[in-house]
Amino acid sequence: MNSVVGIRGIGTYIPNKKMTSRELAEITKIPENIIVEKFGVVEKPVPGEKDTSSYMAVQAALKALKEAGVSSSDIDLVIWNGAQHKDYPNWLAGMKVAYEIGASNAWSFDMEAMCGSMMAGLDVAKSMMLARKRLNRVLLVSGYRNLDLINLEEPSTHFMLDIGAGGAAVLLEKGYNRNVVLSSSFRGDGSFSEDCIIPVLGSSKWPPEEQDLKSLYFKVKDEKSFKQKLSEKTMDNFYAVIKESLSDSDLTVADIDYLAILHFKKSAHTAILGELGLSPEQTTYLDHYGHIGQNDQIISIEEGIRKGKIKDGNNIVMVGAGLGFVWASTVVKWGPYDS
Repeated sequence: MNSVVGIRGIGTYIPNKKMTSRELAEITKIPENIIVEKFGVVEKPVPGEKDTSSYMAVQAALKALKEAGVSSSDIDLVIWNGAQHKDYPNWLAGMKVAYEIGASNAWSFDMEAMCGSMMAGLDVAKSMMLARKRLNRVLLVSGYRNLDLINLEEPSTHFMLDIGAGGAAVLLEKGYNRNVVLSSSFRGDGSFSEDCIIPVLGSSKWPPEEQDLKSLYFKVKDEKSFKQKLSEKTMDNFYAVIKESLSDSDLTVADIDYLAILHFKKSAHTAILGELGLSPEQTTYLDHYGHIGQNDQIISIEEGIRKGKIKDGNNIVMVGAGLGFVWASTVVKWGPYDS
């Protein structure tokens, strides 16, 4: 029994404030029908005054604990797998979350694989739990508001106009024989590492200059080259991590019951469903959420459960990609697990 790690509870937090496709169209000068039909955004949540990265993670964590029926004092480790854009620079967000939820017996560390972080976090947490006798419950927490770093008037990053804000949390328990985390797979390509960056306030440009605040947003250095590399590599890597995580779980593409996938443009979403032989009823297109980074997969699972798309016995494949670039996939057996 202790050789398995299961998801005991999940939780999300979505800010009440929204930005609509019409508002995006007004700022970007892209026709609203293109934003809805091509970019796949009807609306997206944006942060209110209280919605710091850690606050959103705290709210999601409290929901996950409530769903699990577990006391915060029973958590052994809190892993921040949210965004690098936290309440403060060079700061441990996970320790803040642990304190706020009352996880007085937990330690914490922060990690990130950009928008592949939820799958990386699941894999890291599972590995640690199986290796350490005293590590029985781990809480993954994520807050994400990278939209602060997106200039909607910057043409080279219009592909990121779907980015919203929110939080997600996953409580893992060793020996919990439900919602068992099976295998994960990852691919990386460092040739993308400096293609889309925030060019100021890092150690490569220090000390900052007064005008740097005007450039505090993502930019693509060579848009043509960037798009060409993405078109050549990204879909193949998506399929590779999905198929490898399934294979290592002793499953095949035919065994996928639900795909918890990040939000991206509709054509890519449709292409992946077609390649995998899946119907729209086997996933959720997050056009009322946009892309909330590493939280997308948990939002999708919540939506799948709410809409009756996910049932006990289903094989869920979580998949995403992180700018830089990392592609990631994790398989979860939902409901009771018969090893």
